[in-house]
Amino acid sequence: MTLTIGYAAMLEQFHPTEVVELSALAEQHGFSGVMAADHFQPWVPQQGHSAFVWNVLAALGERTTGDIGPGVTAPTFRWHPAMVAQASATLAAMYPGRHWLGLGSGEALNEHVVAGYWPEAPERINRMFEAIEIITKLFRSGLDGKDVKHSGQFYKLESTRLWTMPEEAPEILVATAGPVTAKRAGRHADGLITVGAPLEKISGLFDRFATGAREAGKDPDVMPKVLQVHMSWAETDEQAMANAMTEWPNGGMKFPKADIRSPHDFEQMAKLVRPEDFEGRMVVSSDPDVHRAALQKYVDLGFDRIYLHNVGRNQREWIEVFGRDVLPRLQR
Repeated sequence: MTLTIGYAAMLEQFHPTEVVELSALAEQHGFSGVMAADHFQPWVPQQGHSAFVWNVLAALGERTTGDIGPGVTAPTFRWHPAMVAQASATLAAMYPGRHWLGLGSGEALNEHVVAGYWPEAPERINRMFEAIEIITKLFRSGLDGKDVKHSGQFYKLESTRLWTMPEEAPEILVATAGPVTAKRAGRHADGLITVGAPLEKISGLFDRFATGAREAGKDPDVMPKVLQVHMSWAETDEQAMANAMTEWPNGGMKFPKADIRSPHDFEQMAKLVRPEDFEGRMVVSSDPDVHRAALQKYVDLGFDRIYLHNVGRNQREWIEVFGRDVLPRLQR
């Protein structure tokens, strides 16, 4: 597989019109592909936005030429899996060969807004894999032209099919940082998404994912492995750290965040974040080569697609500097 270095478009930080403009600019400077997360709220109020991801992905399809994917959406609480399947199939039909479907088990920040019960992590993960079963059935229904139905532990689907479908179903990639889920993803999905973490932890995830894939008769070496990397670059180290502390304090929070419901709660927790909390979690530096060296380690580990998010508002400067000094020097 060729190496893709894409742009992580932050709908939590920028107006959707600006997101589309920045993504087009990133492509002009050598970034390939865009991912954008399905959020209902930003992490902290300072970030200031949370646009509807599917509208933005369609606009990105028009304005760019690379891959487009929701990285990620939860097909389980705000959405019935059938709706996610229809949205994904439509995007893939409009932009053939460019769309992949990134799925996760959800976070209360986004999912609790429909006022349902928020379960423990094992149930959230089981819901996600049942949702994947439904989405896979629906993709097949559209390709085969036959109705399907489903009656499971969490979801029901009456007899139906997807009527608008691309020639090939979109890849389903599962987002996880946990080994058990990684193994199940290898069995039931087409690829893996994770976020920047210590290399030995990611290596362990790859091993579990490969085990699951082989159990299902698949070759893990040809299945996509996708990484989202948060970083802070600015013209000085001090400004880079100030951007991290102000715009992305959630990057310095060393605890699970899936059960926290409000940006205002995160805002209070952010007051406890210190500069040293980003150590080992996010590269904060004014030196592009420091960022390049960190990214090269992920490339060497075996990622096929890496999407970069600079946490500051200085997107245009960062896109130009990284397009010139970092992307051309990353090598398989």
